Amino acid sequence: MSVLVKQAVAEIRRAIMDAAGVAVADGVFPECPLSDFVIEVPANKANGDYSSNAAMMWARDLHKSPREIASVITERLVLADTFADRCEVAGPGFLNFYLGETYGACIVEDILEKGADYGKSDYGKGAKINVEFVSANPTGPMHMGNARGGALGDCLAAVLEYAGYEVSSEFYINDAGNQIDKFGLSLDIRYRQHFLGEDAVELPEDSYHGEDIKMRAEEFAAVYGDSYLGKSEDERRKALVAFALPKNIEDMKTNMAKYRIVYDTWFHESVLHNDGELAETVNILKEKGLTYEKDGALWYRNSEVLGNKLREKGKSEDEIARLELKDEVLIRSNGNPTYFAADIAYHRNKFARGFDRAIDIWGADHHGHVARMKGALDAIGLDGDRLDIVLMQLVNLKKDGQNVKMSKRTGKAVTLTDLLEDIPIDAVRFFFNTREPGSPIDFDLDLAISQNSENPVYYCQYAHARICSIFSKLEEEGKKYEKSSLKDLLLLKEEEEKDLIALLSAFTDRITAAAKNYDPAKITKYAVEVATAFHKFYNACRVNTEDAALRNARLSLCLCVKTVLSNILTMFRITVPERM
Repeated sequence: MSVLVKQAVAEIRRAIMDAAGVAVADGVFPECPLSDFVIEVPANKANGDYSSNAAMMWARDLHKSPREIASVITERLVLADTFADRCEVAGPGFLNFYLGETYGACIVEDILEKGADYGKSDYGKGAKINVEFVSANPTGPMHMGNARGGALGDCLAAVLEYAGYEVSSEFYINDAGNQIDKFGLSLDIRYRQHFLGEDAVELPEDSYHGEDIKMRAEEFAAVYGDSYLGKSEDERRKALVAFALPKNIEDMKTNMAKYRIVYDTWFHESVLHNDGELAETVNILKEKGLTYEKDGALWYRNSEVLGNKLREKGKSEDEIARLELKDEVLIRSNGNPTYFAADIAYHRNKFARGFDRAIDIWGADHHGHVARMKGALDAIGLDGDRLDIVLMQLVNLKKDGQNVKMSKRTGKAVTLTDLLEDIPIDAVRFFFNTREPGSPIDFDLDLAISQNSENPVYYCQYAHARICSIFSKLEEEGKKYEKSSLKDLLLLKEEEEKDLIALLSAFTDRITAAAKNYDPAKITKYAVEVATAFHKFYNACRVNTEDAALRNARLSLCLCVKTVLSNILTMFRITVPERM
C-alpha cells in the first residue's frame, strides 16, 4: 500500500475499534477479546471505497448478530479525523466506508510528489532474492519457451525490486555434463563430414542435428583446416567445444541484451564441477545415508525422502504408493554427474551466497522435478521451502488465425532470434506478460505489430503519448500549467475523475500482489486498466477548459496517469513514447 492508502485504512480501523470501545463503556458490548477483521476494497464500487467484515467476525465474540453489531458501531463512529465521509451497513453486516474528496486530492498530490518512485514500497523488507530464468543449454538456439521465460523472469525481477526486495537476476549456463559431451560428439562428426563427406561419418539419431552445429564445425574448419583430423577423438572434441561453446554463450548474451535483459550473474555449471562443490554436495547425501550404488551408478533415495515428507504431512501409505515415487541417479555409470546432482549443488551454492529465497522459472514439463528438488534441499540441511518454482506454460504463435511453428526465413522452428527480428521488442516483452505464468499464451504476431487500440502495449503507450500531446498543445496556445493547490484538486468531482484517481491509488497494492503471486501479468493488466480509465476520463471531461483552476487540476490528474504509465513501462523496459 502507498502511505496514503495505509493511512486511510489505519484511520478506518482505529475508528471501528474506538467505536467498539465506546460501546463497551456504554455497556452495550461486553468487555472481551475481539477477533481480527479485514478492511478491503469491495469488488463493487457501489459498496463504498473500503469495506470491513468486523461485525461478522465479532458475532461469536459478542454473542450478537452482525447486523446488530454493525448498527452499534455506526452509531458511535467518529470520522472527523479520517479520510472517510460516511459509513453504511450493508448485507449481513458489512461496514462500507465512503471516502471524501480530500482523499482523492491527497492521492494526486502524493503521485506528483513521488514521481518515478510512486508505486514502490518496503513490502519485501530488503530480503535478498535470486531470480533465475531462461538458463538455456548453450548447445543450440533459444526457443519460444526461452523467449517467454526471459520476459517473465526479467519483469518479475523488476516487480520484486519495486516491492522492496533486493533482487539478483541469474542465468545458469549448463556448460558441463552429458549435453556438452553430446555437443562435442556432434561438432566432431560435422567437422569430419566437412572434409570426408556426410556419407563417411554417420550422425547418431540422439546427437544435435541443428544447422548451428554444422555452422560452428565449418567455422572451426575455416580456422584450423583439417589439422585436427589426425588428432585423437578426445583432443579433437575438446578443441571443438572450447572453440564453439564460448561463441554460443556470447550469442546468448547478445540475444538477451537485444531483448533488454541484463543479468547480474552468468553462472557456469562447470564451476560446480571444477571447484569441488558438486562432489561436496554428493558427499553430504552419502554421509546422511541417502545414497546407494546400483548398476555402477550412484543413486539418491528420493522415494524415501519424499515419502517421509508426505508422512509428516499426514498422507497415508496408500496415497504415497499411488504417487509411484522413484529414486534418482546422481552419478552415472560413466562417472558423469546427472543434471539433478548438479542442480542440487547449484541451489546449495545460491543459498551459500546469502540469498533468503531463490525463484526459478521452469517450463511446465519440469513439474515432476519440483518436489524432488525441494526434497533434496531439505535432505542436505537446507529449507526446501526457500526455493520457489514458477512453472511456465507453452507459447502458441499465431498468424492469420493459424498456428505458426516454422520460421519462413529458415524453415525450422521459430527461435528467439526470429521473434526479435520480426516483432517489436516492446510488444514481445509486454505480450509474454499478459497471462499468468501457469496459463498458455496465444501470441498473435499480427496483433503484436499492429498500431491500434487492440494492441495492448500500443494502447498503453498511446495513452502516455496522448498526455504529452495535451501539454504540448496547451503550451502552443500559451496556456501554462501550474501545479494545483489541494483546494483546487477538490474540483475533481466527476465520476470519471474519481474512478481514475481510485485506480491510480491502487498501483502500490497491485505491485505487491504481483510480487506476492510471482505474476507480472497483474501489472500489464493494470496498465491497460489505467489507459482505459484515462481515455474514458478524457472523453468525458474537457481538460482544456477556460476555468484555469479546473484546467490545472485536470492537468495534474493527467500527469498522475503519465507518471503511473511511465513507471510501469520503464519498470518492464518498454519504450515510453512522447509522440506516436
